[in-house]
Amino acid sequence: MSEARDDALLTMAEDAALESRAHDSLDHENILKPEFVRAVLDALEAGENDRVYDLVEPLHPADTADLFELIEADERPALARAISDQMSADVIAELNDWVREAIIEALPAEAVAEIAEQLDTDDAVAMLEDLDEEDQQAVLAEMEPADRAAIETALAYPEESAGRLMSRDFIAVPEHMTVGDLIDYLRDNPDLSTEFWEVFIVDTRHHPVGTCLLSWILRTPRDIALADVMKRDQTLIPVGMDQEEVALRFQKYALISAAVVDENGRLVGQITVDDIVHIIQEEAGEDVLLLSGAGDGDINEPIRTTYASRVRWLVANLGTALVSALIIASFGGAIEKLVALAVLMPIVASIGGNAATQTMAVAVRALATNQLTRSNTRRILWREMRVALLNGATVAALIGVATAVVFSTRSSAR
Repeated sequence: MSEARDDALLTMAEDAALESRAHDSLDHENILKPEFVRAVLDALEAGENDRVYDLVEPLHPADTADLFELIEADERPALARAISDQMSADVIAELNDWVREAIIEALPAEAVAEIAEQLDTDDAVAMLEDLDEEDQQAVLAEMEPADRAAIETALAYPEESAGRLMSRDFIAVPEHMTVGDLIDYLRDNPDLSTEFWEVFIVDTRHHPVGTCLLSWILRTPRDIALADVMKRDQTLIPVGMDQEEVALRFQKYALISAAVVDENGRLVGQITVDDIVHIIQEEAGEDVLLLSGAGDGDINEPIRTTYASRVRWLVANLGTALVSALIIASFGGAIEKLVALAVLMPIVASIGGNAATQTMAVAVRALATNQLTRSNTRRILWREMRVALLNGATVAALIGVATAVVFSTRSSAR
């Protein structure tokens, strides 16, 4: 008994030491300290892989992923080799898409397959979907048949669809079960999913007919039939639905998880709120970047890709600027006679650009949140026109008063 207690105390002491070392590497904002990153890089340059391993070992998988993103691209393979034992599925899942793709391409197919088998299906799909067809097939060939079949099925769905996003690790039981039968089923089958919030109830055709929250199951007597306590009203997600629409469903109906059904209405997977948080962040960032034409806006994106996505918008803006310049040039004679016009032109252009940015931001947000649809397009356009007229009248009056004051003062001074 004393020996077991000593072992437990030793384990607790080791865990406390690791946690303390992990905190030493993070600042008050929970970001890796520059001096810690420098220490890792110095150890890498000196070829001290054991030192690198010891420094990185206490980190949370998300912090380890951040470390890869903070260093240069040509330094990442060396770091991956130095901490190969720590390159778990959790670390790979946390990596930025561009960083992960580069690291995965540098690993042998067997290693990638081993990592993919440890991930949930949706995370494994996210890891493999951007690989070249040849590399993708090489990795799939190294996987177990069941895992390979699940990933191949997911890859057959369109990108950014519910089929790509969903997890196939869910629990579904027939509606004739009682609460006691369900509890025994969950306890007697260790291969079932270990992380779930609700159990899906299906009919003989495997169509979802209701759900039971874990809290209901735990608080209901064993002899009560599931059909008597399950929630029949549920939000079903079609497998081909775009991920942005899925996120809007979760937001609108305050969902924690939702069943995904195929074209025949059969239950094929589930989507949980932790997946949706990532999608909301991704889609919101995408909508903002569309306003500026900055591409993906990812600092880990290759320079060539970033250049190609940004220069198109700059060239288009140059074209519109040239049109504006030609219009102004046509009034060159009037501008020469009235200096005030030349003085006021930058103000008018600036205010016009700001007003347009406001309208664009509102329109993009309304489109992203489904507030702007075909049924209310005319009403929204008329609303924005009235706002623009009011803003224009207000700003014009202010500019007119200011111009009159400034130029009348200058005339008096002469």
